[in-house]
Amino acid sequence: MMKLVLFFLFISLTSFAQVGIGTTSPDPSSILDITATDKGVLIPRMTTAQRDAITNPVNGLMVYNTDSDEIQLNSNSPSTPIWRALSLTSTGTAPGASVKYSNTDTTTDVNVTPAISLPVFGTQEWNDNATLYNVSGNQVTITETGRYEVIVNVSLINVGGNDRNAPEIRIALDGTEIGSYGSTGYIRSNNGHEESSLHIREVVEVAANQVLTVNIVRSANSNTVNLRSAGSSNIYIEKIM
Repeated sequence: MMKLVLFFLFISLTSFAQVGIGTTSPDPSSILDITATDKGVLIPRMTTAQRDAITNPVNGLMVYNTDSDEIQLNSNSPSTPIWRALSLTSTGTAPGASVKYSNTDTTTDVNVTPAISLPVFGTQEWNDNATLYNVSGNQVTITETGRYEVIVNVSLINVGGNDRNAPEIRIALDGTEIGSYGSTGYIRSNNGHEESSLHIREVVEVAANQVLTVNIVRSANSNTVNLRSAGSSNIYIEKIM
């Protein structure tokens, strides 16, 4: 008897372009319209291990993860699923807000020890959210906890002496250096080889109201090195999560 009921239910669901549960007039834009004032929709509940045991989960498949207490969906392909939590309530600035500055300073000696903050916050190219990114001097205070992508490009020129120079850069949060070094800035100071560059691309975990700087320090000889020209060095920060 149960099999017969299920068979007719299947026939009913596949015979109509729209299905209404709790309503005889499903919304025209819906394939399935569930209407209720005293009940909710319960999606499959499972542990992380059970979720990971699903064979080839389709892109968009949704489950409730009982280990992490969150609704998750597969945002990637069935063969390489990436399970992302749904954020149903905004608790701050949405991902994507960014800020970019380029340098105006071309006279500060950046080949010094101890390290100084890179003078790259000169011209504001844009700031999507001045409340999120509070720039002052050669630093930016990030007011919301999250993950941020930081891209730094530095153009260098030797302006004195014949010694070989090699400044390095590194991101710092509240004065503590983190992540990789940008150490490609070797300047030979001979036969016209007076220019070089430094580059960093990092994703960093930031706590609310931490101060981000880019430290630059001498790692070889002590000749004077400047930023090459106005606008030739820049920093880009984007909130990604």
